[in-house]
Amino acid sequence: MTGKRYKKLIEPLDLGKKQTVDQAINLAVTAANAKFDESIDVAVRLGVDPKQGDQQVRGAIALPNGLGKQVRVVVFAKGPKEQEAKNAGADFVGADDLVQKINEGWLEFDKAIATPDMMATVSKVAKILGPRGLMPNPKVGTVTMNVGEAVSAEKKGKLDYRIDKAGIVHAMIGKKSMGEQKLKENFLALMGAIVKSKPTAAKGIYLRSIAVSSTMGPGFKIETSEIVSESV
Repeated sequence: MTGKRYKKLIEPLDLGKKQTVDQAINLAVTAANAKFDESIDVAVRLGVDPKQGDQQVRGAIALPNGLGKQVRVVVFAKGPKEQEAKNAGADFVGADDLVQKINEGWLEFDKAIATPDMMATVSKVAKILGPRGLMPNPKVGTVTMNVGEAVSAEKKGKLDYRIDKAGIVHAMIGKKSMGEQKLKENFLALMGAIVKSKPTAAKGIYLRSIAVSSTMGPGFKIETSEIVSESV
């Protein structure tokens, strides 16, 4: 978006005002006027100290309406589990051959799943997968013997979320083309999961701030008190 177009877009908007969920999603969708199908993203600042091990916020949730995009899934598996993964629709299944492809620079996938016995093999590419958020992890269900179920869940749009070093959860809740109602349902599902993930060690205000934005658009703040009543 050019500077002039962006300025014209946000000029009539009060970006400092806190909106209802409906208003914020409507504004984010309205602001998404790029030539491609923009993502609708959420940023949630939490009242936790991410440096403390007992104040981590992390989990996974199957969004009710998926993510509005094709999710490419690879699986580290052998034997019967390899076939199970293929039957569930995995885009690539392998072991040492998959490690070799990744080491050669192939990263054309969005999620990686592994059976527990394959983690020693996966560790060979941990330095590549880890920084990109692609490392299989039992906490979010991507290290499992139920690979067929895991592949199906990822394909449908399972969302992994976690706080970053600044105590903020960044997550995509779908695409503009999904429409406001489906985006709202996904948003409330995510917020419900985040609220339920509140660490017992966290003190004070948990939901500090929430903003919704499109890929190229500004962020619109949401009144946090509304979330507690709607999402849980």
